[in-house]
Amino acid sequence: MSILLLGADGQVGYELHRAFAPFGSIEPCTISGALPDGSSCTRIDFTDAGSLARLIAQRRPSLVLNAVAHTQVDHAEDEADLAFRINAGAVGELAQACAEHAAKLIHYSTDYVFGGGGSRPWREDDATAPLGVYGRSKLAGEEAVRASGCRHLILRTAWVYGARGTNFLRTMLRVGRERDELRVVADQIGSPTPARWIAAATALAHVRKSEASGTWHLVADGQCSWHEFACAIFERALASGLIERAPRVHAIASADYPTKAARPAYSRLDTSRMAADFGLRLPDWSEGLRQVIAEMAEARRM
Repeated sequence: MSILLLGADGQVGYELHRAFAPFGSIEPCTISGALPDGSSCTRIDFTDAGSLARLIAQRRPSLVLNAVAHTQVDHAEDEADLAFRINAGAVGELAQACAEHAAKLIHYSTDYVFGGGGSRPWREDDATAPLGVYGRSKLAGEEAVRASGCRHLILRTAWVYGARGTNFLRTMLRVGRERDELRVVADQIGSPTPARWIAAATALAHVRKSEASGTWHLVADGQCSWHEFACAIFERALASGLIERAPRVHAIASADYPTKAARPAYSRLDTSRMAADFGLRLPDWSEGLRQVIAEMAEARRM
């Protein structure tokens, strides 16, 4: 199998490179033309119209993994054109090229396609109602993939984090070392999901039903608030020796931490369809945190 991996230097892309390595030859691509270890790779720019279609036509991959996205939610409000270009326009071009050359596309989307006003986990067929530019652009990307006619997996995930990259866990550990007290939102609910779990489940889903095409939700089991997640991070990090002391973490309302873009209040995703169709259900979010903290603590000791 020839595999084209777009966004190989991101949190999910890094883990996809590992997870799909046994399945064939992987050509990693990044906007810089470099991988996290400093080695060179193919350069691809999602803002360059036509570049993705040319790449697919030249390489003729059997599988394309798209881990590229404009994910800076607040910045997207000020740069809507860029967000839509990366999250929708380029994705549409990519999907159309995959359709023309019989390549399967695995593409990631987000809980932000929903409004967040519900009280039960969101199902794949629930009505979408994104609150901001980021969510609207990601939803437009989903629609472009479906409209292309290419064989695809659209995997909606949420609250992604890992031992590397820019994410909530690493931000908490950094600011926790700098401050004695933190204020963290307690009225936004979701399911923190390790990037490694997302990549592993993606690979298993692809292998178990390679001809499947559609949209599925892929997040860790269980739910928590950002405040609960922060408290658990510091508890685990302190116990593992990753930090020497933990700050006090105060619970606040979203209204007390205003942001340019509105966030969904309840964004837990229902993963029943993933379990039914692929036999995959990720463990509870707390187990994911335990594993990631253990990985970081081990890396620090080496």
